[in-house]
Amino acid sequence: MVHQLEQMAYVGETPWHGLGNQLTQNQPIEVWAQQAGMDWRIESSNVSYMAQNERGQSIIMPYEEQRVLYRSDTHAPLSVVSQRYQEVQPMEILNFYKDLTEQSGFELETAGVLKGGKKFWALARTGQTTSLKGKDVSNGYILLATACDGTLATTAQFTSIRVVCNNTLAIALKGQNSSAGVVKVPHSTKFDAEKIKQQLGISVRAWEEHMYEMKQLSQRKVTQQEAAAYFDAVFNNTSLSIAEQDDSIIQFYRNVANQTETTKAEPNGRAMSKVMTMFNGHGRGAELSSAKDTAYGLLCSITEFCDHERRAMSQDHRLDSAWFGAGAGLKQRGLEQALRMIA
Repeated sequence: MVHQLEQMAYVGETPWHGLGNQLTQNQPIEVWAQQAGMDWRIESSNVSYMAQNERGQSIIMPYEEQRVLYRSDTHAPLSVVSQRYQEVQPMEILNFYKDLTEQSGFELETAGVLKGGKKFWALARTGQTTSLKGKDVSNGYILLATACDGTLATTAQFTSIRVVCNNTLAIALKGQNSSAGVVKVPHSTKFDAEKIKQQLGISVRAWEEHMYEMKQLSQRKVTQQEAAAYFDAVFNNTSLSIAEQDDSIIQFYRNVANQTETTKAEPNGRAMSKVMTMFNGHGRGAELSSAKDTAYGLLCSITEFCDHERRAMSQDHRLDSAWFGAGAGLKQRGLEQALRMIA
């Protein structure tokens, strides 16, 4: 099976995706770079192409508008970019956390490389932690990631991880400026670590507001009809009124009964069946009082599905999707739909 993961390092317990090299705590950045596969640089070269002259001889011609990016260690190509492209080096991602770990109590927990070096990231625990009722604990993190293949701007993102199931959720605050939870730097702009920290506002505000919303969700009881309407909205981009929810559970189980994913009308039957089962007591932490029959439990079933159960070619493909791809988008829709229940 082809893996996307080049290399990864972590401290503490094995991550939910089960990948990587385990380190002891408080390792220097240089050790992280080596063990996470980030001890190399992105180099570049002007693009050339081969043509033939009038005598049929091969000649090499420059194409000055483009550059090829490649790894300094293996010389493997990464992508072709414009001359204006501003690459971000793997060590810049790790060094972003250096003063935070040395002075502000942050702790690197995972870092690694995906797709042979085309994408890399580091995740650090902020030290912020909150417990919902029933001892349902979540910890705060900052994820910094970038890519050099055009798939991801350099992104700094507040993230929460629910301890009981290791579910990850990007923190996007209702009604807040995007700088409250995420900063994206396009590769047309030079990476400035200090500016990103200022924009993020490395503080407790984003975390406190996020966990306040999670507490509200944990206090919002939901019926089976509301649960069915919620999952239908998340997976099928629908939105039902309160009056329509009485009929939604009937339609929901019709969807579930028709579990052939190739069926155009009901493409998400298996997934909806899975998350409903997880919500109704079979998910990790589903029986905790914070999650049982609550809007928070609905959201947790979505995050668990994306991080642990959603179909993927491998665990590293699932990680890429859960943090940066379709899984991240599904979790964001789940959060938005849940917050509508307490609006």
